[in-house]
Amino acid sequence: MRAFRTVTSPAVVLDRPDVDTDQIIPKQFLKRIERTGFGEFLFFDWRKDPAFELNHQSGRILIAGRNFGCGSSREHAPWALQDYGFDVVIAPSFGDIFRQNSLKIGLLPVALPQEQVRELMTRDEMTVDLESRTVDEFPFELDDFSRGCLLEGLDDIALTLRREDAIAAYEAAHPARLSTLIRA
Repeated sequence: MRAFRTVTSPAVVLDRPDVDTDQIIPKQFLKRIERTGFGEFLFFDWRKDPAFELNHQSGRILIAGRNFGCGSSREHAPWALQDYGFDVVIAPSFGDIFRQNSLKIGLLPVALPQEQVRELMTRDEMTVDLESRTVDEFPFELDDFSRGCLLEGLDDIALTLRREDAIAAYEAAHPARLSTLIRA
C-alpha cells in the first residue's frame, strides 16, 4: 500500500444515494484472484448509458451520495475504484464494510455532512489533506490508527511485519507440538 498525504484533483460527481457494491463492480467480474484489473469494470452496467456521469468526468476524487458502498461485503468494490484511479471517496455516509475495506487498501473514505458534500460538488478542484484531516476548508474525522496507517502506507501485512522480531522470538520459544509431517 502506498502512503497517502494529500491529493489535489477535480472531483468526479456521482450524485446518487445508496450506490451498492454490486453496482460498483458486478458479480461476473469477481473471478480474478489478483487485486488489479478491476477498474475497467467499474460501474460496468451503468457505463453502457452514454449519459452516465463517469463517462464525462475524470479525477482522483469521487463525490457520491449517502450510504455509498452499501450492500454486500464485496472487497472488490474498493479495489475497482482504486484501480480506476480514485484515491478518495467523499460522501455523507458509507456502508461500514465498504469503509473498512477501503481503509485496508489505502482508498480514503471521507464522510462529510450533506451540505458540505453538496458544496464540494460545485467546485472545479479540491484538495484532500490527510495530515490536517481536511477537504479544502472542511474538516473530517478519521481515527488516529487508520490515519497513521494511511500516512505510512501500512496494510495489515506491513503492520504484522513490524513485529517480525517478536513473532520470531515467540516461535523460537514455542516449538510446534505436533509434527507437520505425516508418516505412513
